[in-house]
Amino acid sequence: MTETLIVYHAHHSTCSQKVRICLAEKQLAWQPRLIDLGAKQQLEPDYLRINPNGVVPTLVHDGEAIVDSSVICEYLDEVFPKPALSPADPAARARMRAWMRYIEEVPTVAVRYPSFNMAFLNRYDGLDDKGFLDQQADVRPLRREFFRTMSRHGFDDSEIEAALENTRKTVERMAAALDNTAWLAGDSFSLADIVMAPLIDRMDDLGFAGIWADLGTVKDWFARIKARKSFGQAFYKGTRLSELHDLKPALKSKRLAGEAAS
Repeated sequence: MTETLIVYHAHHSTCSQKVRICLAEKQLAWQPRLIDLGAKQQLEPDYLRINPNGVVPTLVHDGEAIVDSSVICEYLDEVFPKPALSPADPAARARMRAWMRYIEEVPTVAVRYPSFNMAFLNRYDGLDDKGFLDQQADVRPLRREFFRTMSRHGFDDSEIEAALENTRKTVERMAAALDNTAWLAGDSFSLADIVMAPLIDRMDDLGFAGIWADLGTVKDWFARIKARKSFGQAFYKGTRLSELHDLKPALKSKRLAGEAAS
């Protein structure tokens, strides 16, 4: 029986991008179902029936829905084990999973703050505060508090600065690992590298590559990531925010914006 992989995704979604990298590494054929996040298609009843979190991506494999991008990557690696994207050694595999959890907790969250301030706030033009809460924030099953904190005016400079600080902490942790191994979890390319790659690419696309300019191993890691065939397949034309939006400053203070760029 031919297995069918359907992926509900968005071009610019970092979580969608890491699943696309994983699929490309596995050389798996899949059927795309594009979700327009600006039109809130991820919150429509039909989609919520397969992904009650109301986010992308979702993998549907022979009728079974798999949600959460990192879970999808682990699922693909288990169901389609070659080429392996998890280390065979249990300790190295544990390091990979520890990286994946850290990535979800720290840089995945951090990149959302400048992304929304720089690219997405114009979606809320014309809404008053109540309209924003009713139509944008309170309809989110998973990220209601994130949208409430952001408001229609965007995040405050202190929140953006905290996100940039967490990005710096992330790349410092990466550098410490990469001083000793070729890839984040060891000497083999793994899911840890896959789930990190779109986040570093997003910060690069937003103009924040200076955060790791002094970390040679991180720059080398990113160059090797981008040289992989899977990266080019996942990041086709129209997948970066700079291609889709007129990017605004992340920080409202001109002084702080200048410091962040330096």
